[in-house]
Amino acid sequence: MPRYALLVNSEKCVGCFACLVACQQQNQLPPEQALIRFEDREKGKFPNVSYRIIPLQCQHCSDAPCVPVCPTSASHKDNTGVTLIDDEKCMGCRRCMAVCPYNARVYRPEEGIVAACNLCLSLVAAGQEPACVATCLTKARLFGDLDNPQGDFARLLAKAAPLRPDFGTKPTVLYI
Repeated sequence: MPRYALLVNSEKCVGCFACLVACQQQNQLPPEQALIRFEDREKGKFPNVSYRIIPLQCQHCSDAPCVPVCPTSASHKDNTGVTLIDDEKCMGCRRCMAVCPYNARVYRPEEGIVAACNLCLSLVAAGQEPACVATCLTKARLFGDLDNPQGDFARLLAKAAPLRPDFGTKPTVLYI
């Protein structure tokens, strides 16, 4: 069974929002809701300043704090390591949102449920890439199997690290 991961190369991300729009379309979200958000990061002192745009979404943590707090088991891990929300079980209590250190879940008031990135598992099952990966203009996003890395994913995996290892959640969305 694969263990899916997403690599985000923040050196290549230009903040074009193509991944966000593709995600909204794939998940049939209204324009005001998104499962991906962006943070601007500056580092250094003038005149030696670097600037990066960091796309954030569900980090699909191996030790996901959202899973044990869910009273209905709607938040759960599947056998590929992806953190999912079962819409049929979600009662919209938002406990998972409160404990997510990445602020990666959104409340969908029209449905009364919480939503988060699911790595487009329906597309992956059909042999395609997640929508955000397929649409990335600069190839800043790569998707692969941690147990069977291949190509660019394998080469870059050694350089990748969690965004916030201090959170202790062991995410499978990794950044360069």
